[in-house]
Amino acid sequence: MTMSEERPVLVATEADDITADMVIAELNRRDVPVVRFNPADIGESLTVSARFGTCPAPVVGQVRTPSRTADVTRVRSVYWRRPEWPTFPHLSADDSRFAAAQVRYGLGGTLYALGAPLWVNHPLRVAAADYKPAQLVLAQQLGFTIPPTLVTNDPYEAREFVQAQRQAIFKTLRWTPYTREGVPVTGWAAPVTPEEIDDSVRVTPHLFQARVDKVADVRVLLVGRHTFAVRIDSDLLDWRKDYSALAYTVEHLPDRVDQALHAYLDRLDLMSGSFDLAVDRAGDYWWLELNPNGQWGWLETETGLPMSAAFADLLVRGDHR
Repeated sequence: MTMSEERPVLVATEADDITADMVIAELNRRDVPVVRFNPADIGESLTVSARFGTCPAPVVGQVRTPSRTADVTRVRSVYWRRPEWPTFPHLSADDSRFAAAQVRYGLGGTLYALGAPLWVNHPLRVAAADYKPAQLVLAQQLGFTIPPTLVTNDPYEAREFVQAQRQAIFKTLRWTPYTREGVPVTGWAAPVTPEEIDDSVRVTPHLFQARVDKVADVRVLLVGRHTFAVRIDSDLLDWRKDYSALAYTVEHLPDRVDQALHAYLDRLDLMSGSFDLAVDRAGDYWWLELNPNGQWGWLETETGLPMSAAFADLLVRGDHR
């Protein structure tokens, strides 16, 4: 199917992505053309061809999959969900690094050069937003209460900080794929005591934080100017450890909290983001973190909130809010 006369939405994501499927289903219901691709499929299953400096348009060309072709000058919007970049395992280490870089800077660079489409979210903006220390500073600037936090690779300072808190936790600075004996593992937020801190802390910076005396968590998804807040009740420090132990309730945020969250995305030039907040016994909200490309599909299923429709609205409109 060629979409030269229509304005398609590009959806870049991995092969199995139920969340992207939900948004694509909404777009299909509205008869909006979609070109879905995964950068890891570069080759016979994915072709990019772009020309620069030969026409009045800054860039002309196509992105082609076996079933779809999109004219890059007519792309309406780009939903950059969870794309995978190729690793070229059949090549030598040097050749695979070289080839992977060419894909990132060839395919990625061509897409980044497009001035017209709305990005949800632009990967360069996502990368800039993904640093937890910077997130904490911005949150405090916008009036949020943040837990006392230390980032350090000094074991003496870490022990002193943890000792000073009534309770403290350790969190990873960024999620990364990790396996142990071939089994994928995830780093959860976990309690930490001074006695557990040894000289291995020197190897890399660690994030230590005072534990919030919370009664519930709140996951807030912003999509354009829409706000979807869900209270998550459980007895877990990190609710992601056991989804079967969770109870969900639609939450109505105070206006000041809602406005501050939207201001947060505005500062980062993001169209969407998933925020994690904690509610304490006094009913006050504590900032925890932002995932600029967080999961939300299961929350729509649990609550009925029209999250995928909000994404479809934004992608169809293709302008900034």
